[in-house]
Amino acid sequence: MALETIAFILGALTAGGGTMGYVKTGSIPSIAAGMTVGILYGLGGYRLQSRQTYGIELALLASIVLGGASIPRALKSGKPVPTVLSLISIFGLLTFGNAWRKTL
Repeated sequence: MALETIAFILGALTAGGGTMGYVKTGSIPSIAAGMTVGILYGLGGYRLQSRQTYGIELALLASIVLGGASIPRALKSGKPVPTVLSLISIFGLLTFGNAWRKTL
């Protein structure tokens, strides 16, 4: 699967998840974080698709931000939402980190 497709899918998942968190609980931080990370993934995917610079780096940044927020919460609480977000971020870190390493 192409990197831009992965970035678009992860962007849709995180933005959709943040929106669902807001709809279900009225959580402003959920929608703000979900949309921010989703936009970073989407912008990274767009830049990859357009063959512009910094596409991989933006998607990697989104994964770092998502992981930094969700992994500690998942380890502390063990709840399903932070755990799934942590898995998404780890997948993104591996995918985009490996792609970035290949550009060096």
